[in-house]
Amino acid sequence: MLPAIRYLSQNSLQGLQLTTHDVIASIEHLFFAKIQQQAWNAPKAVITPPDGRYMMATLAAVDDPPLLAVKALVLNPENPKYELASINALVTLLDSRSGLPLAIIDGNWVTAIRTAGLSAVAAKRLARPDASIAAFIGCGVQALSHLRAFTELFQLKRINVFGRGAASRDAFCRSADKMGLSVITTQTAQEAIQDADLIVTSVTLSPQLVPFLDARWLKPGAFVTMTDLAAPWLSESMPVLERIIIDDLEQEADMPKPLINPALVHGDLTGLVTGKTAGRQSENEKTAFVFRGLALGDLAVAELAYRRACEQSQGTLITS
Repeated sequence: MLPAIRYLSQNSLQGLQLTTHDVIASIEHLFFAKIQQQAWNAPKAVITPPDGRYMMATLAAVDDPPLLAVKALVLNPENPKYELASINALVTLLDSRSGLPLAIIDGNWVTAIRTAGLSAVAAKRLARPDASIAAFIGCGVQALSHLRAFTELFQLKRINVFGRGAASRDAFCRSADKMGLSVITTQTAQEAIQDADLIVTSVTLSPQLVPFLDARWLKPGAFVTMTDLAAPWLSESMPVLERIIIDDLEQEADMPKPLINPALVHGDLTGLVTGKTAGRQSENEKTAFVFRGLALGDLAVAELAYRRACEQSQGTLITS
């Protein structure tokens, strides 16, 4: 008899109440499994039609527990016109030995939690532990997931916010206010960035995007996480960053266009977690995490959610 497939909707996933520390631990576990050849991560497969859509699939597997995760995602800048999220995705979870399906998981939730989780893993090692001011350029789903993650890791007192969409900016500011944070909305991106300890950029990608962020605005000791492929950052300003980590050197080598000049890259997240690559070296060092997204992160979050959902009898069981 085939096992029941567990469907985990966004509502059931939010009910699991996973912490940032839970997510970090799950991601770090898979990085160590990877160097022991017990987990595997395939480079992203990407399709970019000329109309501005971004289609992507990720694949990762682990032997303990035996799981394989596949995520399919579509980013369409036109979606908001139809009151749809810009990004929609689905994750399927299989037994990595038998291939039997185990779960279908809301991919939007996984993407948000995984992306903030990867940033949190990097921030543990690249940001100053006394960081108290965070800046957010872009105010959508990723901004909110990063805000929640970083408030668990750092004693944030204030956030600076710059966003071009009034509705999403105001909603984000209300969420931050409910968390007890002082919120300042700025007229320019430079105002938001220049005195911040932590900077999160999550600008929506589009063919019309013109870089407008300058790394020379950063103060000594700042840490930036660029969830948007560094697309809004001026490439000529990137050399001021003294330590840049990407998510995966193997994946990056397989991409037709590099995120940034490879000569500026100090290593990847696996090296950072396992100690092969050094983290922050001084109080004044300007550091950055620039990333495309990593299939191992999707697997880590999907595995954690699936395990907790089974333990708590959450989700909907689909039987044949």
